Amino acid sequence: MRTHRIAAIPGDGIGKEVIAAGVKVLEVCAQQDGSFQLEFEHFDWGSDYYKAHGVMMPADGLATLKPFDAIYFGAVGAPDVPDHITLWGLRLAICQPFDQYANVRPTRILAGIQSPLRNVTAADLDWVIVRENSEGEYAGQGGRSHRGLPEEVATEVSIFTRAGVRRIMRFAFGVAQSRPRKLLTVVTKSNAQRNGMVMWDEIAAEVAREFPDVTWDKMLVDAMTVRMTMKPRSIDTVVATNLHADILSDLAAALAGSMGIAPTANLNPERAFPSMFEPIHGSAFDITGKGIANPIGSFWTAQMMLEHLGEHAAAARLMEAIEVVTANPAMHPPDLGGTATTLAVRDAVCEALRRQEKNGAGSSGGGEQVEVGA
Repeated sequence: MRTHRIAAIPGDGIGKEVIAAGVKVLEVCAQQDGSFQLEFEHFDWGSDYYKAHGVMMPADGLATLKPFDAIYFGAVGAPDVPDHITLWGLRLAICQPFDQYANVRPTRILAGIQSPLRNVTAADLDWVIVRENSEGEYAGQGGRSHRGLPEEVATEVSIFTRAGVRRIMRFAFGVAQSRPRKLLTVVTKSNAQRNGMVMWDEIAAEVAREFPDVTWDKMLVDAMTVRMTMKPRSIDTVVATNLHADILSDLAAALAGSMGIAPTANLNPERAFPSMFEPIHGSAFDITGKGIANPIGSFWTAQMMLEHLGEHAAAARLMEAIEVVTANPAMHPPDLGGTATTLAVRDAVCEALRRQEKNGAGSSGGGEQVEVGA
């Protein structure tokens, strides 16, 4: 029997609730499949750990994580700890050293969920956003001088390297090539950012020649927000910088119904390091402890993790179970306009998995799934 070792880092806020629910769903999924097992090790790193130890994770944290096959991550951030400490102390402290340079965020309207866009259906909104995840605007370059004085200066330097841009472009073109429409939109802001973003455009054109079967276009990031809301069917696969894709993917999740359903994979495609999988909704301390956090994003994230681990049949069955549950309005949590609790949704997905024929073929529910890290 195949064994996959998973490092579970629930982190902060509702991350603890949705990762616990996701672990249970994954365990049931593996049991029903019967051909693999998942071994979880749980780590209490996050804001509570910071308050106790002065760091978000121990000094040997990366060495501890490296042998795992994947990382299942909840959320990071707390009201009483500065955001730059929590982000750079845990999530980015894992993503950057592990060279998880491809952030993949699929978005589509799941069964039973309505988009806030009028008359938009699942056939109209089925996207994959590829985010450059290692440099760009979040490279961490810059500094502050003359602190506290009237002439204080702060710089935040965007870093674009030919190697970094080329590899994310090749990855994004590859994702587009794997999807039926073979359509890629390259998001840019080269009219105003005349150095790094112009190079971004140039490299996109160079890489495009390697993928003659992929149709591609270029869109300024501000115009892209309009296209996403007014012409969603014109979009399929998108590639954008660290900052631009961060913003666009949140908009995409909202247009698909809720931030609570959206997944993410932080990939090291070469598999030199473990990849990390997380729902995108954040720690949401306003609802922490109320038992109403939507766990669907963590389940969809788990499905992406199974794909990455090569468990394609189990991943398909999990996606099928997710959509069986979302199709039932009684199983919608408050962010989707319902009253279902985290545990009720968890139990419903587990029951849907158990009802499936053992080792039977799953269904993706109509949307093209992304095979990540292949």
